[in-house]
Amino acid sequence: MHRLVDSSNLEFGLAGVWRNLQVRSLLLRAVAALVAIGAALAASDPYAKFPRAPDVINARYGPHPRHVLDLWHPSGEQPAPVLIFIHGGGFRTGDKTSVPPQLVELCLKAGIAVASINYRLSDEVHFPAFMLDGARAVQYTRLWAGRWRLDPQRIALCGVSAGAGISLWVAYHDDLADPASSDPVARRSTRVVAVAGLGAQTTYDPRAIAKFIGEAAARHPALEPFYGLYGHELQTPRAFRLFEEASPITYLTTDDPPTFLYYNEPDEPLPPDAKPGYGIHHPRFGRLLLERAQPLGVQVIVRHEQDYGENPLPKMLGELVEFFRKQFENVR
Repeated sequence: MHRLVDSSNLEFGLAGVWRNLQVRSLLLRAVAALVAIGAALAASDPYAKFPRAPDVINARYGPHPRHVLDLWHPSGEQPAPVLIFIHGGGFRTGDKTSVPPQLVELCLKAGIAVASINYRLSDEVHFPAFMLDGARAVQYTRLWAGRWRLDPQRIALCGVSAGAGISLWVAYHDDLADPASSDPVARRSTRVVAVAGLGAQTTYDPRAIAKFIGEAAARHPALEPFYGLYGHELQTPRAFRLFEEASPITYLTTDDPPTFLYYNEPDEPLPPDAKPGYGIHHPRFGRLLLERAQPLGVQVIVRHEQDYGENPLPKMLGELVEFFRKQFENVR
């Protein structure tokens, strides 16, 4: 037997389905909008990835717009030691918010404050401006140590790639303090108690890089704007003098601080067809410094990611923070 269909019920059922579809569509749009808003907020808040926002944001350590630093202070009222972090980017790019969040978290748990700085880049300035910015950040932090509850005698440096080179250069260079300066920042010492570099270049001499690392690394495109010299200008006596002055290894002496270096590039010869720049984070840079440091009695620890097995980064950061903690303890 065929049943008759009530057309009014059919219309009512179809209307209900349509309304449900409309409601679902509205809900999906609302969820998508919330996701988009959350992503936009995360993108607009560079500190969302950190355990908490810095206690000090964009403190101006010099006159240039990029002369700014952020500071995280650990809990407690006692003056804390401080690690100044310097970002990488080939001296051409980069930002202070690239400091690894896990490094900040581990330092704060260990009672170590963290400052992260910006510095001028090679589209505006050349060597030695980058290094002098790093030195001034140390001086500024030392000047403001009292207000920020920091220990001015326990300051260390750490950087990645270009920032590692700046860190080593400042740490090994003779004290840049100028007691006669009218600038209270410039009168402060630039000496630190420890230094670390992740992917550090220990020399910026293209001749030495070609010899110890390989020709490809010596042709890194960041080197010409770093010096502000191009083409044949890199083959002049002035260039050779700058190569020596720019290289951290040039300044290494017996009174220099303990050093921790970490590399993750393959520890092997560069391939014959390597592109320009390949090998600029090679572990041979670290071994070159170690060989120079051993006769001087300067402690240099060189680590490679293969030393840590699986998931090397957290293990390395743990050892790095423990390294700084011990060096700070030795100052007391």
